[in-house]
Amino acid sequence: MSKTEKSIECCPPFDPAPWDDKIVEWVNKPFVKDKVFTIFYMPVGFGAAIRRVDKKVTKADAKMVEWLCLSEHTSKWNMDIYVAVDKEIPNADNRLLSGKFYSKVYEGSFNDTGKWCQDYSSLAKAKGLEIKKMYMWYTTCPKCAKKYGKNYVVIISEVV
Repeated sequence: MSKTEKSIECCPPFDPAPWDDKIVEWVNKPFVKDKVFTIFYMPVGFGAAIRRVDKKVTKADAKMVEWLCLSEHTSKWNMDIYVAVDKEIPNADNRLLSGKFYSKVYEGSFNDTGKWCQDYSSLAKAKGLEIKKMYMWYTTCPKCAKKYGKNYVVIISEVV
């Protein structure tokens, strides 16, 4: 492992500029879907789910794109994750996302998630956007967030 790889830990540094207060259009953007068990919305085994996806992606000689991993809390006990990939992955739950998406970057403790969601909803409404489906993108693991001194979270929603 090189010095650069060691210094990155497991997550690359995140640049918030391309994602902060932006509208993006996706047409058949490929993702691989997996699940994470949660206890009252707190993920258990998130890293294991990412490693499962990474193993399939690596075996397919594919790549995870931009380290983009959308999380959708479907209940207190489950979170679906969608990892962006560069092609269809065999033996995986492949999904294509299309539509208009609004993204906003937040930084701070996960305890602020409720405030962020309220702020995000207000911003979307002020822009005349109706939220269809909301995702969270936790851009780094807790260890890397501590190392970089920033805990960026991006809220991304499909909007109309």
